[in-house]
Amino acid sequence: DEEEDYMSDLFIQQDVRPGLPMVRRVKEAIQKEEKQKEANEKNRQKSIKEEEKERRDLVLKSALGNENKGFALLQKMGYKSGQALGKSGEGIVEPIPLNIKTGLSGLGHEELRKRKAEEKLENYRQKLHMKKQANEQAADQFRIRFKTKQEERKMEGDLRKSQRACQQLDMQKDINVPKETWFWIQPEEEDKQDEEDKEDEGTSSDLSVSEKLHILTAYLRGEHFYCIWCGTTYEDSEDLSSNCPGDSAADHD
Repeated sequence: DEEEDYMSDLFIQQDVRPGLPMVRRVKEAIQKEEKQKEANEKNRQKSIKEEEKERRDLVLKSALGNENKGFALLQKMGYKSGQALGKSGEGIVEPIPLNIKTGLSGLGHEELRKRKAEEKLENYRQKLHMKKQANEQAADQFRIRFKTKQEERKMEGDLRKSQRACQQLDMQKDINVPKETWFWIQPEEEDKQDEEDKEDEGTSSDLSVSEKLHILTAYLRGEHFYCIWCGTTYEDSEDLSSNCPGDSAADHD
């Protein structure tokens, strides 16, 4: 190559921005590599398997001629090209396709692989179904616990309401000591010893909130003719039984 003249007009007119020469060299290298690949692909000799496949595909695509003995026998029996087989023409028109086995796996391997894939898919679906069921059960249990918790809080509120009413009604009858220690709301500033003594005296710790509410409701109705659900004190038991719907919140609802 001739030595470049750095003082010539041609060199001065060239774009000398930073980085452009490197970009040009990269593009040229890529183009050269692509051309080399194309040349290698054209000059590459085909393998024996590739040549066999091309010859086989060519033969399968071409129709049978008169030189084929089977086709010649069909023509003698009245068969024409493109006609369906069979006496009434109900048979096939195209030959049965060939399924060429090119792999090294044994017979039945493909069916086994397909069956394993189906089993794997079925197991995955079962896992999804079980996970969905577990999520639904967890959601149902949460709703049940939440509903139970709400009912317990409501029942505790009804019990406190009954205890206040019981204390007020007992004191109106000059009853200064509750029939059961938990019939009245106890002040929070009591000594721990007193609380322990009261627990020993009665069986309130063994009773649930619903059982306490049922017992206290019966006491208020029997002793004071009072219904916490109505918020009414009746004259006597006959007035209570005839005018009060029942002895629980469900009856009043």
